[in-house]
This record gives sequence, structure tokens and C-alpha cells, in this order.
Amino acid sequence: MACILLIESSTPTCSAAVSSGGKIVWCKESPDSASHSAVLGVFVAEAVGFIQANNLRLDAVAVSEGPGSYTGLRIGVSLAKGLCFGLEIPLIAVPTLKISAARFVPSDSYLCPMIDARRMEVYAALFDGNLNEIEPVRAIIINEDSYRDLLSHNKITFFGSGAVKCKSIIRSDNAFFPENILPSASDMMKEAEQAFINKNFADIAYFEPFYLKEFQATTPGNKIIKPSK
Repeated sequence: MACILLIESSTPTCSAAVSSGGKIVWCKESPDSASHSAVLGVFVAEAVGFIQANNLRLDAVAVSEGPGSYTGLRIGVSLAKGLCFGLEIPLIAVPTLKISAARFVPSDSYLCPMIDARRMEVYAALFDGNLNEIEPVRAIIINEDSYRDLLSHNKITFFGSGAVKCKSIIRSDNAFFPENILPSASDMMKEAEQAFINKNFADIAYFEPFYLKEFQATTPGNKIIKPSK
């Protein structure tokens, strides 16, 4: 089995982990939304130190590719690409929503990870209980009719930061909403290992995070200069 450094930074929680021999052998996580730029680099350095101290050979770096936080994804991908360039090892990109869903596999329910966007919009995908894609990742606006047809015949587990605001709108006995489920580097292992076996590597020079939407910068209200009367 390969030794892979795993990096996840798409949500307010950022994490790094090391997998070796089909197991997670090291992991650190921070729930602080403002910590990505300060903490994630420290986590990665500690992970590399752990690998060296245990006489492991780092074979690849896997990073959460998005969608998610624009800034968080940029930080995670930059760290991953820097390591891959410096160590001349391959880069693996793992879809963020698949990382969240991996925690529930296998399941007798459809899995619908959601990332909060704005207002009633979420980034969502739908997988079966073995992580096969039913609906691709997309940006959708949630209303009373969302997933109604599927819920009439199937159980669906909704989770992630976007599912919180959907709980009061998506009403069905077949809808389940477990709390506090966010993507973690420790959930990336199986997808990353399979990608390594299949040599499904990202182009280090040209890979960019999957934002799904273009980043829109905003100016805080207290920074807007109002014209004098």
C-alpha cells in the first residue's frame, strides 16, 4: 500500500492525515475557520516529520479538489502542489463531496452531501450506498419540491454544512439529517489509494480547484466610501 499525505481544506474545518498500509496512521484537524493559512502549513510540516521519523516513503499527496471555500481550497491546493513539485511525487485530486459521503459507506440509504453556498443554495451531489454517483455535483436552490420524487421511493441521508438549512424545508419520513458531518482528510484514504493504484493523477502544473462558481469579491459595508452631500 502507498503512503499518501491527505489534505482537506474546503470548509471551515481543515485537516491533514497520513495513510499507510491501508490505515490512517496520523491525523490532525482544526475547526477554526480563520486558521487555514496559519495552521494547515504546520499540519503538513508535522505530517512530513512523522513520515520521516517512521522511515516511511511518501508516494503521493492527495488534496480535496472542491467545491467549497475559495480561500481554503487555494491554500490546500497550493501546499499540495508545492510538496509534489519539491519531492517529485504525483498529485491526487479527490472530490470534496465524495470525501464527506465516504464516511457513511456502505449504507442502505442514498447519500447527499451538501456544502452551504448562499441563501437557500447549496453545492450537492447524490451517491448510492456504495459511493456510485447518482447525480453529479451541482449548485441547486432548495425548495419544498427538492428531491421529492426520489424521497417517495428511497431513503436519503442529507449531511454537511448545507444540509442544516434544508432540514426545515425537505420534509419526508425518508429524509435523514445527521449533524456535524464535514469532510475530513481521514475520509480521503480509500479514494486516494484507488486513484494511486489506477495512476489517476492530476497535472501538477495546471491543476486548479473545482470552485463550481467563480469567486466574487465583496467590499465590506464599512469600507465603502459614500459621496459627500
